Amino acid sequence: MTDARAGRPQDLTQLLTRAERLLSRRLTTILDVEGHSLDAWRVISLLSDGAGHHMTEIAEHAFLPPATLTKLVDHLVEDNLVYRRGDEIDRRRVRAHLTPRGRRLHQRISQQIDASTSTLAIAAGERELLQELLTSLLDALDDPAATANQQRRQRLGTA
Repeated sequence: MTDARAGRPQDLTQLLTRAERLLSRRLTTILDVEGHSLDAWRVISLLSDGAGHHMTEIAEHAFLPPATLTKLVDHLVEDNLVYRRGDEIDRRRVRAHLTPRGRRLHQRISQQIDASTSTLAIAAGERELLQELLTSLLDALDDPAATANQQRRQRLGTA
C-alpha cells in the first residue's frame, strides 16, 4: 500500500500501529468523560461476557503485568464495578466478574464507542472484512508452530 501523502509504501506494522493509536485516542476521549482508563476498559470489556475470568487471563487480555492488573482490579472493586470470587474448581485461583453497576457502565460506554466508530467512513462490509482479516492475522501470529515454520523457511531461503 502506498501513502498518497508522501508517495511511499507503508508497511503493515506502521499501518497497524497508527490505526491502534488513533482508535485509542478516540476511545480515551470517551473513557476520560466516564473517569476510566483504556486499561480499565479492556478489563471491563473482557468481563462483560459474564463468564468470570482468572487474573492471568485478564492480564493477557489487558496487556498488563500481573502486579499492575491487581492494582487496577483493586480500584475497580473499590468503585463497585468488579467483584472477585474464588474459582469453584481450583480454590487457589480467583475469578473476577462485573457487578450490576459494572455491566451498566459497560453498556453505556459500548454504546458511546459504537456511536463514535460508526461515524468512520468505512462501509459495513469493509468493517466486517477488516475484523476477519485482523482475526486471521492474530491467529497466525499467535500460532507458535506457524511462526517456527516461517522462521525455518526463511533460514533455508524458501520463504
